Amino acid sequence: MIHRFIQGGVALTVLAALTGCNSSTNDNTSCTDNVCKLTILHTNDTHGRFWHNVDGEYGMAAQKTLVERLRTEAKAAGSEVLVLSGGDVNTGVPESDMQDAEPDFVGMNSIRYDAMAVGNHEFDKPLSVLEKQRKWARFPMLSANIYEKASGNHYFDPYKVFKLDNGLKVAVLGLTTEDTAQLVDPTHVQTLEFRDPTNEAAKLGQQIRNKKEADLILAITHMGHYADGQHGSNAPGDVEMARNLPAGTLDAIIGGHSQNPVCMEPGAANQYADFKPGDNCQPDQQNGTWIMQAHEWGKYVGRAQFDYQNGKLTLTSYELIPVNLVKRDSRNTVIKDDSGKAQFIQDEITKDPELYSTLQVFQERGEAELSVRIAATDDLLLGERRFVRYTQTNLGRLITTATAEKLGADFAIVNSGGVRASIRTGDITYRDVLTVHPFGNTVNKATMKGDELVTYLGKVASLTGGGYPQFGGISMEVNCSAQRVTIRSIAGKPFDINATYSFALPSFSAAGGDNYPVINTINAGLVDAGVLKEYLEAQQTISAADYQPTGEVTFLNNQINPANTSNCGREILGN
Repeated sequence: MIHRFIQGGVALTVLAALTGCNSSTNDNTSCTDNVCKLTILHTNDTHGRFWHNVDGEYGMAAQKTLVERLRTEAKAAGSEVLVLSGGDVNTGVPESDMQDAEPDFVGMNSIRYDAMAVGNHEFDKPLSVLEKQRKWARFPMLSANIYEKASGNHYFDPYKVFKLDNGLKVAVLGLTTEDTAQLVDPTHVQTLEFRDPTNEAAKLGQQIRNKKEADLILAITHMGHYADGQHGSNAPGDVEMARNLPAGTLDAIIGGHSQNPVCMEPGAANQYADFKPGDNCQPDQQNGTWIMQAHEWGKYVGRAQFDYQNGKLTLTSYELIPVNLVKRDSRNTVIKDDSGKAQFIQDEITKDPELYSTLQVFQERGEAELSVRIAATDDLLLGERRFVRYTQTNLGRLITTATAEKLGADFAIVNSGGVRASIRTGDITYRDVLTVHPFGNTVNKATMKGDELVTYLGKVASLTGGGYPQFGGISMEVNCSAQRVTIRSIAGKPFDINATYSFALPSFSAAGGDNYPVINTINAGLVDAGVLKEYLEAQQTISAADYQPTGEVTFLNNQINPANTSNCGREILGN
């Protein structure tokens, strides 16, 4: 249970006791004789949510109103302000995806972000799209650990020094998870190298301090926050980096990627608090470095207020401010009044009218194309993350049926990380399809002899998290711990070890994404969302029961339980 901070002087006393131990070597007279105040406003993992949802939650027009209010309050208190993003602007909402996130960058420009970290989802589309986004952004996209293989140069600016009006100089360093090469289509990043972010932070941090370029060094990261450094199958995140860097390298880390509110339980080291919207929030601190993250989707704006004097930084207050979040019950159901209107947990934030009008053009443009009915289903097609990543589902079977049929393959595979949502009972629109398949992967065709296939599927079928495979057209038993399969039949015919078989799979997986073995395939040039849309249009009415798995793929040494701790299919945060 989270403990609420006492407001006022006692709160400041508590926070002063938690002051970071970093000291600057830069001689800054203005911040020696006087206290230099700094306010950091931050978001992360907005994933296409430039527009508010059906209940009026979040959205950039409301976020702008809030940020402008917080900026005004800070200025009135004599504080300078930086607005920062922990990355992953891309992927998640069809209206944004189909427009290459242009409305999101338009919104960030209007809000006046100062910098953003480069997230893994910035590479979901080819680099040509990312280059277009870099031109749209009127703020730097930062990453110190992404290099061009050919030249050995940084692909993005590694950091930027902000010289603030109060004399304070703040270096903002960007870092990106090393997992990016496995989390996106490898063909999109084949010219890039993702180096160890901790090494890059150590090197540049020392360089900045030795050259006295800045009083403070902040890192905006897209690496993930994992309590007590328990990062599982993910690459190491913010906690591990802070612990491994020399003390004083970074003053604060403003993060993203794991998409959790980083609010720690006071008095219980390395334990998350039971944070609810509107609660007070204490950020993490490791090795003298503050670590913060503002959940996801623009649900919150994080506000960190610092005092800097005589080379020392003190966090005086911190909070996650909800952006028009509504009340929900214990089952996450929206609480509504007698008129059916959702109730906000705090006073509703008015949407900035100018930005609202600008973004509405993008929203309506997307809705016009996405809202057209293409088919219908008589029951739920299950693609929710907590199910599709550890068990076979009817949506997984539908997708693999569609791709196998389109490519004339014997069977098909889709990695569950490429299945991003369920399709609800009733009409199906193109919006639903793009919500399921937002990445624009192409569907490839592979051919293997029976003995090669056994070896390949032994590795694939035992993958976990986003790599967990959904199958269609094959019957087999999977031994997870041994990474071995016993194939019973393919395309309805008994398996023959000496026969040759074809199968469909995403280009992402064929190129080694989600730790799939790299294999040679024929690129059919067909986008996965387009294949699924075409199949649904041809069927018109989907009987969900026709695609329900009935034990065709079974698993040994795989104890599925509600905590998702099975060997095959454990959910992994941050994908």
